[in-house]
Amino acid sequence: MNDFNNFNNPQVARLPQHLKQFIVEQHYEKYTSIDNAVWRYVMRQNYSYLKDVAYYPYIPGLHKAGLTIEKIPSLQEMNDALGKIGWGAVTVDGFIPPAAFMEYQAYRVLVIAADIRQLRHIEYTPAPDIIHESAGHAPIIADPNYNQYLSYFGSIGAKAMFSSRDFELYEAIRELSILKEMPDADSADIEKAQKNVEYCQENLGEPSEMALLSRLHWWTVEYGLIGTLEEPKIYGAGLLSSIGESASCMKPEVKKLWYTSDAVNYTYDITKEQPQLFVTPTFQNLVNVLEDFANKMAFRRGGTEGLLKAIECKNVCTAVYTSGLQVSGVFAELISNDNTIHFIKTTGPTALSFENKQLTVHDKNYHKDGFSSPVGKLQGNPRSLENWSIYELNEAGIIEGQQTSLCFESGIKVKGLVSGITIKNQKVLMITFTNCTVKDKEDKIYFEPEWGNYDMAVGEKIASVFCGAADKDSFEEIPLMSDTKTHHHHYTDDEKLYQQLFQTVRDIREQQSNYEKLPEVWMSLKGSFTDDWLCSLEVLELLEQENIYANVAKEITDYLDRKADTQPAYKKLITDGFYLIKHPVTELAIPKV
Repeated sequence: MNDFNNFNNPQVARLPQHLKQFIVEQHYEKYTSIDNAVWRYVMRQNYSYLKDVAYYPYIPGLHKAGLTIEKIPSLQEMNDALGKIGWGAVTVDGFIPPAAFMEYQAYRVLVIAADIRQLRHIEYTPAPDIIHESAGHAPIIADPNYNQYLSYFGSIGAKAMFSSRDFELYEAIRELSILKEMPDADSADIEKAQKNVEYCQENLGEPSEMALLSRLHWWTVEYGLIGTLEEPKIYGAGLLSSIGESASCMKPEVKKLWYTSDAVNYTYDITKEQPQLFVTPTFQNLVNVLEDFANKMAFRRGGTEGLLKAIECKNVCTAVYTSGLQVSGVFAELISNDNTIHFIKTTGPTALSFENKQLTVHDKNYHKDGFSSPVGKLQGNPRSLENWSIYELNEAGIIEGQQTSLCFESGIKVKGLVSGITIKNQKVLMITFTNCTVKDKEDKIYFEPEWGNYDMAVGEKIASVFCGAADKDSFEEIPLMSDTKTHHHHYTDDEKLYQQLFQTVRDIREQQSNYEKLPEVWMSLKGSFTDDWLCSLEVLELLEQENIYANVAKEITDYLDRKADTQPAYKKLITDGFYLIKHPVTELAIPKV
């Protein structure tokens, strides 16, 4: 967004620049009367059913998230409400890359797809939509234990290493979800996209950290249950926003398993109902499982294993020396022995940072051709060079303006004129040389004087490796963004007329007048829109509520009964609609908090 709107929400306001580029306008005026009818139906069904099976804070959480039954929420309304519990919300275009999604969570900002599912996908859509994101994710955020888990998960996930194949799978899933939401999509195109998703899933190779974390995210944030195996409650947003699966998931044939670290071994398919779900006894258990996984990740383990993951990633990653110096770039090579790293090398633009702030001068333009440096201790000195005092540096002849020669335990030798020493928080981060030569013990050359100044990183080990740049905004990192955009439908005249019928019913309900128009709406529906069921239900609801036009109400009821009997796809939707007419749900029924 060029003109960034932070909705007067502190969490949104503090988003870094590299995340702002995913934000799109909500364009509230583009939601149609059918869109709002879809929202209203789902929300009424959710309240009617979820009040018994959702984790208890869900219902009061609706109001804490700024949501109502009657209409799609605006971003301003949501931010006004979420700001009171330390969260915010922005709209994006469908699926965004997992690393960016995780980072938004870390900043305590909900990512909400601006679009809403079509009427024909009212029970479930594989594409992210405003029902899933706002009615699914937002209400449960009112629970402080859960929202702390969500934010913590984001901070862990933002550092997860991903592979090049992960992004191919993300692109495939995004394309399939967009096609499935297109009203005029070719079935052959959908089948081709489905096969591409399956191919990517089957050829991921060894799953990356991000792939494994995505599984934990799926089985908790999206499809999690809490309580006991016998009587679990729903807290996962994918279930909370699906009026179909929120009911079917409770059936005995959907296996319920305790949520443990073993959940990471279960893959998932976003296009199908889940064959099993995981139950956590408490939200603290979610944190415990996440901690167990995080302890195995490269950002905590570093070392050879972490750098090999960075090389496989083939995108910008950061290696952190034990001194605190952060090297951000595309890692191409490492030299190690007995799992001990002796030398690292990046290719292309590289930046050096400390505590996630880029060091002056050492940006990606200065190190445009890459960066390389030894790792480890100097020969004959048990004390790590990063911990040396100025006195110790002087005693060893490491003095600005003087020639020196350093030999590492690995046999790598650095010889040149010291032109600068960078020290932060009493740690030696870097020694800069002019007229410098770097060789190994076989005299293989790693740096020559004619290549310019040599900035030698200082640190005994690589303590951490994580995905992305340390200082993303200074690095001006452009995250992997999809070229595939969501489809925006151009409505036909018939579709516009259908929308107008929904609008007429909404106006009558809100204004509590002009009920005489309802038989006219019904005549138009049965004459021109024989596939309709939702607008007919809304007309019937008002007729029953006001106890008027009994003959029309009976005609609609008979029509919907026949449709439910002859068209199984509509049976549950119509039956549930009849139930809501007999057991009305209104804003007054939802407890205020």
